[in-house]
Amino acid sequence: MSHRILVVDDETHILQVLSLKLRNSGFEVSTAVDGEDALRQAIENPPDLVITDIQMPYMNGIELCNALFENETTTHIPVVVITARGHTLAASETDIANVQEVISKPFSPRGVAELAISILANISTQRSERPEAA
Repeated sequence: MSHRILVVDDETHILQVLSLKLRNSGFEVSTAVDGEDALRQAIENPPDLVITDIQMPYMNGIELCNALFENETTTHIPVVVITARGHTLAASETDIANVQEVISKPFSPRGVAELAISILANISTQRSERPEAA
């Protein structure tokens, strides 16, 4: 079974490039152009990973991370945050349990795909190492 990734960005070309690279890496990909749509999609059909831009209309990436973490259906979903060049985030903004990594634009789509593979492999390993519930 392939992992599902939700990519969130209001820039269409970034959605297209990331989606193509992730699909070519074997992932099932869905997209959203803002945080509100992403949250709705994640609650209705939780992905294995969310990759989100910070600066978006309606609900920004940090608000999305917080909303995902606060919802019991989506609290377990790891998130990769993408920031614009020159946009710095305070440590408190990304000190959310579900934020796994922060990367800056411009980025390598291949690097993002490799990061997704690594994060999902680590999560799969952690789940398989947990003792079974009695």
